[in-house]
Amino acid sequence: MHLTSDNTFKKLVIIGDRVLIQLTKPSEKTLSGLYLPPGVQEKEKVQQGIIIKTGPGFVIPMPIEEESWKSDEEKVKYIPLQAKEGDLAIFLLSGATEVIYEGSTFYILPQSAILMLERDEQI
Repeated sequence: MHLTSDNTFKKLVIIGDRVLIQLTKPSEKTLSGLYLPPGVQEKEKVQQGIIIKTGPGFVIPMPIEEESWKSDEEKVKYIPLQAKEGDLAIFLLSGATEVIYEGSTFYILPQSAILMLERDEQI
């Protein structure tokens, strides 16, 4: 399957704990042998796809008082996501929103809709 290049998504900003996913073929088997049988995909609405882009993470609430010596970028802090670009994600389709961008179909979903990640670690 041909996945869209990273340059296509430079203008997109994914918000908060959301991820952008491009589906892989349902019968596609990963390098480690992981695959979802067709029955699981139809009955449980579970899909798999490659994470194309992620948001910054979960916002950490900051104190209400303003401190004049802090710059604007210091005012917002995030807990990073476990999901990373390039990961294979097994996710619940019910938690996803389908979008079409530049002629390709993608899904935007919160990290909480992801059941499992497979990552090719370079050691």
